[in-house]
Amino acid sequence: MDHGEAGRIRRDFLPVDLKRELEKVKLDGSIAVQARSSLTESRWLLNLADHTPFIKGVVGWVDLLSERVEDQLAEFANHPKFSGVRHIVQDEPDDRFMLCPEFLRGISRLKRFNLTYDILIYPKQLPAAIKLVEKFPEQKFVLDHLAKPFIKAGELSPWDKQIRELAKSENVGCKVSGMVTEAKWNAWKPADFRPYLDVAFEAFGDDRLMFGSDWPVCLCPAVTSRSLALCGIIPPNFPKT
Repeated sequence: MDHGEAGRIRRDFLPVDLKRELEKVKLDGSIAVQARSSLTESRWLLNLADHTPFIKGVVGWVDLLSERVEDQLAEFANHPKFSGVRHIVQDEPDDRFMLCPEFLRGISRLKRFNLTYDILIYPKQLPAAIKLVEKFPEQKFVLDHLAKPFIKAGELSPWDKQIRELAKSENVGCKVSGMVTEAKWNAWKPADFRPYLDVAFEAFGDDRLMFGSDWPVCLCPAVTSRSLALCGIIPPNFPKT
């Protein structure tokens, strides 16, 4: 994504901005979700939540590959608004990253702290996600953005079959969000989304679906996690650990 495309969000977005958006749609709160693999960002989000009643929870980041992951989880899990953990798996070059021994060890520590794990992936990583959730039937998972299907191209297969397979594990929920950034920017129609929503509702049922805005990323097309720091969503001086 070039800087022109990112122009809409190349600034800081803070709770005061979020409050305006919540009021427009008559919502009384939102969950803040990590955008950078940084313990410092997790602490920053929790600090914002401490001072912002309408930030109801935080899905942060810990180093799931680290042998010290339990220490990191213990620090954050003491905070009443720390709800879960996410890793930006979509940026990992290995499509089977979630099945590596170190990552599996990290995931195995989450249940003790009653934390969910958000699965942020592309369709090519769905086979690994299916195996992951099967390995941890008592761990709660949430699939973000429907795994970013190829809405712009109108492709359903094999995404649809893999979503149905993933949904067979009842410990998995799905977040309906981020769809406009996968569609034809400024040219999408509601009908473009219907086939994907039909699959999601059929597979998960309305009791395992939640909606999310993917705000402010949804304000511009094709935003990737690597571009977020350039856009001003993440303070650029945050260290990575």
